[in-house]
Amino acid sequence: MRNLRSRTRSPSPALQRGMSLIEIIIVIVLIGAVLTFVGSRVLGGADRAKANLAKSQVQTLAGKIESYQMDTGNLPGSLDALVAQPADSGGWLGPYAKPAELKDPWGNEVQYRAPGADGRDFDLVILGKDGQSGGDSYDADIAYE
Repeated sequence: MRNLRSRTRSPSPALQRGMSLIEIIIVIVLIGAVLTFVGSRVLGGADRAKANLAKSQVQTLAGKIESYQMDTGNLPGSLDALVAQPADSGGWLGPYAKPAELKDPWGNEVQYRAPGADGRDFDLVILGKDGQSGGDSYDADIAYE
């Protein structure tokens, strides 16, 4: 009986091995790789959401410009005319927009030109994440069509 009991005991502390330095480094590298992958997905999702919000914002702001035009009979000289009544605008029934709506999701001013290019009444453009004309992906311009 005595022999049986000694076989079931755990090995002595001298015979137990812990994790080696190499094993610890491998675990840390794997955890870092997983965190990098997850972080890029989460941060990329924020940019995607802002780009979709900008597309919606351009359409909404264009509708507000058209409402201004229907009420006053002309296009606003600047987007500020949607927020505060200009001195020379009869029939103004605004405010049509809040000051925060005149900035894109990245905090840049929305670009407005009247008359627009190619025979359009006006152009409305959000310059994208970088705030520069042109670009691709999240830096691409978003224009009202």
